[in-house]
Amino acid sequence: MKKILFLVCLLPFSYLIYKTFLNQLGANPISEIIHFTGLWALNFFLITLAMTPLRTMFNIVQPLKFRRMLGLFASFYLTLHFLAYSGLDLHFNWSEISHDLLKHPFVYVGFSALLLTLPLVVTSTNYAQRRLKKNWKRLHKLAYLIPLLGVVHFWWLVKRDLTQPILYAIVLSGLLGIRLVKHFQQTKIKP
Repeated sequence: MKKILFLVCLLPFSYLIYKTFLNQLGANPISEIIHFTGLWALNFFLITLAMTPLRTMFNIVQPLKFRRMLGLFASFYLTLHFLAYSGLDLHFNWSEISHDLLKHPFVYVGFSALLLTLPLVVTSTNYAQRRLKKNWKRLHKLAYLIPLLGVVHFWWLVKRDLTQPILYAIVLSGLLGIRLVKHFQQTKIKP
């Protein structure tokens, strides 16, 4: 099942490669690549966050086995998003990138999300989980902050139609809300 999911997670990337080779990315292909990879990063972060509520609400344990892979794919698409922006759009011109970081808050927020994924990726192994013990769980709570930063990044980036960022914000609020309700229920149960 994991191998099938791995291939499914590569479908957006494969689709992007396909559209690129067929020259079907529209008038501004670089902008399309940046937008596409950013949306898929956010999609994968939200899908990853949905695994625990699926277990909680429907008593389905199977999705939890895929959380790590989904989180790594979220980081993969976020890295592609950053590389498309910094490499394809700005040609790795670090003075221009730093200028964007200072001038545009949405770039700063997006870059912060990228930096926060790094410790999660590095510590995503079973070995790291054993070594870090309780600290591993604390560190991986960043997985709640990263999609929040992603939604803020998207919201601040969009100039006209806020429909998509609002939908992402609603989905994220629902996923985090389910966790908060569960947390408060567990807190009340403990003496």
